[in-house]
Amino acid sequence: MAAKSDGAAAAAGPGPEGPAGAARGGAGGRGEAAAGTAGPGPEAAAGPGPRYELRDCCWVLCALLVFFSDGATDLWLAASYYLQGQSTYFGLTLLFVLLPSLVVQLLSFRWFVYDYSEPAETPGPAVSTKDSDIVGAAISTKDSAVAFRTKEGSPELVPRPAPSSASAYRRRCCRLCVWLLQTLVHLLQLGQVWRYLRALYLGLQSRWRGERLRRHFYWRMLFESADVSMLRLLETFLRSAPQLVLQLSLLLHRGQEPELLTALSISASLVSLAWTLASYQKVLRDSRDDKRPLSYKGAVVQVLWHLFTIAARTLAFALFASVYKLYFGIFIVAHWCVMTFWVIQGETDFCMSKWEEIIYNMVVGIIYVFCWFNVKEGRSRRRVALYYCIVLLENAALTGLWYSSRDFATDSFSLILVCVVASSFALGIFFMCVYYCLLHPNGPMLGPQAPGCIFPEAPGPCAPPADAITSPPRSLPRTTGTERDGASVGGERAGTPTPPVFQVRPGLPPTPVARPSRTEGPVIRIDLPRKKYPAWDAHFIDRRLRKTILALEYSSPATPRLQYRSMGTSQELLEYETTV
Repeated sequence: MAAKSDGAAAAAGPGPEGPAGAARGGAGGRGEAAAGTAGPGPEAAAGPGPRYELRDCCWVLCALLVFFSDGATDLWLAASYYLQGQSTYFGLTLLFVLLPSLVVQLLSFRWFVYDYSEPAETPGPAVSTKDSDIVGAAISTKDSAVAFRTKEGSPELVPRPAPSSASAYRRRCCRLCVWLLQTLVHLLQLGQVWRYLRALYLGLQSRWRGERLRRHFYWRMLFESADVSMLRLLETFLRSAPQLVLQLSLLLHRGQEPELLTALSISASLVSLAWTLASYQKVLRDSRDDKRPLSYKGAVVQVLWHLFTIAARTLAFALFASVYKLYFGIFIVAHWCVMTFWVIQGETDFCMSKWEEIIYNMVVGIIYVFCWFNVKEGRSRRRVALYYCIVLLENAALTGLWYSSRDFATDSFSLILVCVVASSFALGIFFMCVYYCLLHPNGPMLGPQAPGCIFPEAPGPCAPPADAITSPPRSLPRTTGTERDGASVGGERAGTPTPPVFQVRPGLPPTPVARPSRTEGPVIRIDLPRKKYPAWDAHFIDRRLRKTILALEYSSPATPRLQYRSMGTSQELLEYETTV
């Protein structure tokens, strides 16, 4: 069966078996999902799957602590400026707190409205039964309407009875309460807090429930974690980064000893930036089953890497801005324009529309003002080296111009600040090398790297990671329609296994723990080419597609796996054309 993300219906067909479908998936664009079955799909065949652990819970609690400390110190500092009669400092500090928060809350509430609203033409799910030749059960949906078709002779699913007036009234009251609660939460600027708590709740539910519900709650937890990580990334670089530069510039401009409150605000903003970047990368890798997950050791080292490089960068900005305010503004705008053009030139493919992609590229340009952020698939070592060479030259020029305006004979503190900028940047580069050399999910940078496939135990070669989660690599020659019907070809009985053309040598030991492969069970086939890392999968970006997949997954007797269309061969295209 199929369900288009734009709401159109599609046909159903049996899904080919493949090792790469799991409860996590990758990025794409607007398209359609087709759900079929590849076999009986017992729960045991699916393997244990990923589990929500105690350290995942601790990570979310630490993220909440970082969020509250950043916001509370900024508001406390703004109130302190107001009580001291410094209205300009109070206005600037409060502006960088409220404006980004309002933008993020509007976006979060817009997502909630889309996720919780029902299409007007389909007031509720409709369940029906019909005989089918498909092996197992096939599921289809159009918007929120879900239908089942069961195999002949199997127990049929009867249509859900129409709700009574009392139950319909209770349902409307519950929906009204949810809408009022979400409106209040977002008016109080606590949308991210709600999503953090919801991700925590869903993760704990996936740990406590049975196998089928455990996978369902784990999927929903991944979706919620992806939403909050994207919201936090946007908010930190619209709020914490400018706030950090502002407070450092004001501190250097006044030439006073740093107060405790100012130091706390600066430190909280810095930690928030570093934590959000590392958390975003971890959730992104966890959401994709074609990539190895990022360990918590690697995430902590990433926090230290970004912490020291951003500290050196913002301190260089603050030193220069304390003397050359106009030229600093010109420099920031020029750097942002160059970096945005660099990102656009790379032809990123993250969002669902052209205008969303342009806005995304502009936000990434703001991130590049402060630190490195990978937006292009493939090895990024040369791009990382080029970026940090440019940052090193800019930091040295900005700090040198500021130092040249100081009195060398009487101002010994200036030399200390220059050394702090240099040592902080060097420490950041050191932790970056530690991450790439020792803790990168694909293996050490200088040694032989583990393959990109996350199923090293598979007997055949890894599926091509370029386009999609596909069927297992097939042996040559390709089977024909006659062979699939059971006839013998060339004196050989159809279905006789052909020796593999390519054999894989004993590979490297898996660097991190590989995720278990699944080759049986129902398949949700998404008629899109899969976007390449570091982009999100289509079912994380396209919210209609997400709703469709969740409806199919929850209604399926066994947890389905996701499968994106492969653009590698014309045969794969023909198979999809015959099932849609």
